[in-house]
Amino acid sequence: MGALSRWAVNRPWYAIGAWLVLSVVIGVLGTRFAGTLNDSFSLPDTESLQATQLLGQVKGAGDANSINARVVWSPQSGQVTDANVKSAVEPALKRISELGSVKCVTSPYGQPLGADCPTFAAPTFPAGTPEEVKTNVLAAIAATQKAYSPISSDGSVAYATVTFKGASPGDVPLADSKAILAEVKALNGQDGLQAGAGGQVLEFAGTEPPSSEGIGLLVALIILLVAFGSLVAAGLPLITAVLGLGLGLTLVNFVANFADVATFAPTLAAMIGLGVGIDYSLFVINRFRQAIMAGHDPKDAAHEAVRTSGRAVVFAASTVIIALLGLFVMRINFFNGLALAASGTVLMVMLAAVWLLPALLSLLGTKSLAIKMPWARKRGEFHPEGGRWAHYGRWLQKRRWITALAALLIVLTLAFPMLSLRLGFADASGQPVGTPSRIAYDLNAKGFGPGSNGPFFVVAQLPKLNDTEDLKTLITALENTEGVAKVLPNAEMIPAILGKDQQVVAVQVVPQSGPQDIATSELLNRLRTETIPPVRQATGVVALVGGEQAIIEDFSIVLGKALPLFLAIVMGLGFLALMVLFRSAVVSLTAVVTSLLSFSAAMGITVAIFQWGWLSGPLGITATGPIFPFLPVMVFAILFGLSMDYQVFLVSRMQEEWQRTGENDRAVRRGLAGSGRVVLIAGAIMASVFAAFIPATNSTIKLFGISLASAVIIDAFLVRLVLVPSVMNILGKANWWLPKWLDSRLPHFDVEGADEIADDPELEAELASIVDTDSDPVGSR
Repeated sequence: MGALSRWAVNRPWYAIGAWLVLSVVIGVLGTRFAGTLNDSFSLPDTESLQATQLLGQVKGAGDANSINARVVWSPQSGQVTDANVKSAVEPALKRISELGSVKCVTSPYGQPLGADCPTFAAPTFPAGTPEEVKTNVLAAIAATQKAYSPISSDGSVAYATVTFKGASPGDVPLADSKAILAEVKALNGQDGLQAGAGGQVLEFAGTEPPSSEGIGLLVALIILLVAFGSLVAAGLPLITAVLGLGLGLTLVNFVANFADVATFAPTLAAMIGLGVGIDYSLFVINRFRQAIMAGHDPKDAAHEAVRTSGRAVVFAASTVIIALLGLFVMRINFFNGLALAASGTVLMVMLAAVWLLPALLSLLGTKSLAIKMPWARKRGEFHPEGGRWAHYGRWLQKRRWITALAALLIVLTLAFPMLSLRLGFADASGQPVGTPSRIAYDLNAKGFGPGSNGPFFVVAQLPKLNDTEDLKTLITALENTEGVAKVLPNAEMIPAILGKDQQVVAVQVVPQSGPQDIATSELLNRLRTETIPPVRQATGVVALVGGEQAIIEDFSIVLGKALPLFLAIVMGLGFLALMVLFRSAVVSLTAVVTSLLSFSAAMGITVAIFQWGWLSGPLGITATGPIFPFLPVMVFAILFGLSMDYQVFLVSRMQEEWQRTGENDRAVRRGLAGSGRVVLIAGAIMASVFAAFIPATNSTIKLFGISLASAVIIDAFLVRLVLVPSVMNILGKANWWLPKWLDSRLPHFDVEGADEIADDPELEAELASIVDTDSDPVGSR
């Protein structure tokens, strides 16, 4: 990227024109050829996947894999069959059935609504059928209709199932989903009705547009104004980051054509891209500003910025992208989409920092630091290394053991709750009170039991056609399993559901507990290991447990198996990259180990808040539960890249001094004095951007906001600026150890332009002048 950055400085108008061309191309791809976001994912070689595939063979289960939503309602008093309730609900259901994407609406008030609804005729019996058989079949049909009734046993709750024509949630127009939610919201309050709606297809439509990006930008602007003392200098990182972010998010829409990109992926990509984009631009403009303050010509200052901090930005962004793309080793399409969305956004904000920003700096020159604030430093009052940070480095060196042990103790204490980490998908009980999905969840639990919000289904392949006895044995075993509330069909319904020449049957198992309760996970394990195996051994029935909750549990199992490989690849590549950069095995190992410590502490905080309920009220968390299975993997991938960013910017300055003087203590002080301030500012901006997403109503985004904000705060402020320099002070010259045979074989990569500095005696003298002075330069902060 060095040639691109130099060209941008030398030919700024051409560079800006090329950026505009790139913007137009990506804009066309992301708008004219935009894909559809969806939350579907498939798991390789799992029982739930096999059950889903086998379900396709079930007679009469044509809608089993269709896209559905459920509208639920309940009157404050009376029954759902009362005339006033029916008169309010029926017109709404009729309007929903008339939407273009709706195939059918099954109503508890009569015939299904919709032109494409299946028809159900009364059973016909061949001539000569014994009366006893007819009686049994009709009785089974009546029992089935009662068991599957959409009206609760006490008549207080009812639901209607909306079946869509598409094969995936992305096939349903957003306008239709919003129209359904509008009808449901309009029902609330009519004649004392309470109404809600649930279903994946409605989740995205019910999400409020996020305002978090604006909050993050405002906080970042304040921090940059305080740091730079110039409105233009503070605005440039924001402008370039936002422009790069816009292209990145547009690119996400295009990527959705080729990968399953989750509905929350753009928000997650915005969270990551905005934070790193501002940081990358900050690093470049900070170096430009230092050169200007040291008296360099503006164009020379721009060249210096891109050959030093620009290189570091490329290296840091590459580390983040590699960590994110490492998610591909999980072999789960859900992760692939998230990885592509986030890494594509990081790539675009990195290009903005090393392409668009250098061109703007070259054009504006000293005006890049215009509109100064009262606290701004004047030219000549600046020392490139920052006096107070040099004093802080000495303070750490005098107390190196105390600060190292104190920082380590704090991190380990914060990490302790991670030992209680439980993975799983949160259900709608975690949604804000009063939202349609939360109302639907609560009414379902009230009328049909908590397990109705997440039933399992067992797909059974019978040893022979119409094998009623073996099917009855399986159903009886399922009914007698601890934790099961209800099995549908039950033994009484078998004559109605087992059709002619049928060998595959689906059985619904409703747990006594809610979807995210640990008892539900235990029930799944009990069904698979204790209930079904004896039945198979006795009868030959092959039964597989599937359903949304089973898929979630299998997701966690697959994740656990793939996680060690993912960690080994990401950490291994990070270790090798840092060893090439710093020519030190110890520094590289320290960086990798401390990033694990930061990750563990962030996960501990997440568990304490989302599982244990600490500070849940002030943070707007309405229910505790398990942690999303993909959160630890995503947070580690993001944090590892970011922590390597801070390590590069901090230790590269230390490496410069070590190569020049061979004095470790001085090298550590130089790293803190030269880069400590910018790492602090970058960490504050990143944490502010992530924290701005905490007020989001989407529980997934809130979870990521808290986890990533705490991870950055711990890593940037405690680990990089306290623990790492303290440990490096303790280790001394051992920090820079590398076997000679390995040193001769590793390629050389100069990230901060140390060679150029060594060739510039004036600049080298400027950099060396401050570290060993006890005075605090005028204006240093």
